[in-house]
Amino acid sequence: MHGAGYLQNAHKWWSSYFREYMFHNLLVDKGYTVLDLDYRASAGYGRDWRTGIYQFMGGKDLTDNVDGAKWLTEKYNIDPKRIGVYGGSYGGFITLMGMFTTPDVFAAGAALRPVTDWAQYNHGYTANILNVPYQDSLAYVKSSPLYHAEGLKGHLLICHGMVDVNVHFQDAVKLSQRLIELGKDNWELAAYPMEDHGFVEPSSWTDEYKRILKLFESNLK
Repeated sequence: MHGAGYLQNAHKWWSSYFREYMFHNLLVDKGYTVLDLDYRASAGYGRDWRTGIYQFMGGKDLTDNVDGAKWLTEKYNIDPKRIGVYGGSYGGFITLMGMFTTPDVFAAGAALRPVTDWAQYNHGYTANILNVPYQDSLAYVKSSPLYHAEGLKGHLLICHGMVDVNVHFQDAVKLSQRLIELGKDNWELAAYPMEDHGFVEPSSWTDEYKRILKLFESNLK
């Protein structure tokens, strides 16, 4: 799942997500079927599509991905019990919402640098979609994975840079505490002490994708 929420990744030119493209080719070589779609609010599809997540992030944008999973099972005979999901930033957020609110769809998920509580994300981005917390608290609760973590069934990997100045590391910390309180044991957190929102060190990228691959190989094969 691509990041930012409003990007367009399905088009006739190269995306900036070149590492993901390389990883997807690796997955295909190993026998996986990969679907990379532009979910609701992605750019390039008109106003109604762009505004479809107003007051509910993790709603129609998630159901678009759930519909994609169903389409794979119906058209390509993919085993519905062996579907994984991963994404970074907004894609990490959608991954969490999928693992927490539609846990029977995704058997494993890797959430990379994800927002877990929109009330602590930056105002300029969030207020356009969810308004502000004191005016629309229900929209924030409905849209924040932190409040849905009890739904986790499958295996979850969280990866986050500790010096992230976009989605702060506290998001991963708060969610970790919540999962501990809920008694969940099918998750892990990989922290990257030197990394910001977009990783720089090749060793960090390598470690992250090795962990995602191990997650999928262990739970989807």
